[in-house]
Amino acid sequence: MSEPPKPDASAASAAAEGAAKNAAQNAAKASQGNPVFRMMGIPNFKFRLPSRNWMIFLTITGTWTAALVYDRQQKKRVQQKWCDAVAHLAREPLPTDTMPRRMTIYLSAPPGDGLMSAREHFHEYVKPILVAAAMDWDAVEGRREGDVRAGLAERCRRWRKLQGEATSEPLPEDVDSVTLHARQRAGIKEWNGVGGSVVIGRNTWKEYVRGLHEGWLGPLDKPPEPESAPEVVKDAAPVATTPSDDASPSALPSATEEGQQQSPPAEGAEGEQKKEGEEEKPKKKTQPPPFIPTSAYPSALLAPSTPSELPPATTIPFPHILGFLNTPIRMYRFLTRRHLADQIGAQVAAAVLAAYKPFDGPAEGSAISIGAVAEDDPAAASWEQARLLREEEGEWHKSIRKEAEAKRAQGKESVWCDDMVLDARVAGRMRKFVLTDEDKARAARIAEGKEGVKGQVAEEEL
Repeated sequence: MSEPPKPDASAASAAAEGAAKNAAQNAAKASQGNPVFRMMGIPNFKFRLPSRNWMIFLTITGTWTAALVYDRQQKKRVQQKWCDAVAHLAREPLPTDTMPRRMTIYLSAPPGDGLMSAREHFHEYVKPILVAAAMDWDAVEGRREGDVRAGLAERCRRWRKLQGEATSEPLPEDVDSVTLHARQRAGIKEWNGVGGSVVIGRNTWKEYVRGLHEGWLGPLDKPPEPESAPEVVKDAAPVATTPSDDASPSALPSATEEGQQQSPPAEGAEGEQKKEGEEEKPKKKTQPPPFIPTSAYPSALLAPSTPSELPPATTIPFPHILGFLNTPIRMYRFLTRRHLADQIGAQVAAAVLAAYKPFDGPAEGSAISIGAVAEDDPAAASWEQARLLREEEGEWHKSIRKEAEAKRAQGKESVWCDDMVLDARVAGRMRKFVLTDEDKARAARIAEGKEGVKGQVAEEEL
């Protein structure tokens, strides 16, 4: 049997060399990249693991971005849940001759910061739910300590004057009174229902409680200021006296005598313009001092026009911490805003749905009936008003406590740092907004997608 012919060695070597050359050419082309990308000027990227430093950088930035995006998505879902829970109120018809329900928003600058942060907190967490329910509101803002207290107390005193309480100061004619008279002439009725208040932050809440006590326990008229001893100025030049308004006509100088008197030196045009500019410049509104101190609560008489139930209120948490060393806490709160949005959304939804009940007071059989109790007193701790948002005080800047100590040295009070003082006659009339079990269950069904906005299906069918 004949053997098959053996391949030529030279041909085999030539084939091997050709294959090696083709492999080298393909590797060279692959290293150069896609020719289309090359013509477009795109460089040839080689896929490989990044270096150690790049891995650290990408891990940190990726984790932060993922946590931030997840938190913002969950925050939107939570806010949408509470907006849907109150959106059916915006679809309810309102009579044309009736004003809509109006709430009052109380907010003030947090200790150690400006008012802008409080406004941003309101716009981010509170306003979306009020807008979803088509609610109307007034805002009482405080740029410094005591502004909210003074504004609320003045509102209470104005209400008492409208109810006919005796006062030596007549009710001023302002924009609100003019608007009220115009509505009455047009036959427009005010909202005959629950109004309510939304108080943002612990510092604003303490001013709110202080303003209620001052407005319902204090006098209507401003108490006289203590007279200070006149200062004696030595070697002072004599001052020319001018006739008073109630002076008799005979005491006034005649025209001839006025002509004989020396006229004052004429001032230049620049001086006259400067004086006119100074006169036209409006003066800053000063904050009135409290009409009644906290120590006078037990001896004060409750206003006869005080309603049996004060308008309900709800407190909105406002965590606000400053300082470089508190950066980790601020970063954690920045990445977990969904929890704060859920808590605030429940409080605002409760205020919009208008279900309320009394604050938790002292236990039955307590000796507190009429009088004031301080916040650090165990009897006062039984009042729920003194415990609300109390944890926020530990995060206030230390400069606020230094200012409070300086005020105490001058005999003044610090509404923010002093203990909250409660009187049973006022604290017992206060009410708080609450969510009913039915509203909580409905909000849970909305979050799960089992229930939509009331009235939406009916409109879609039409």
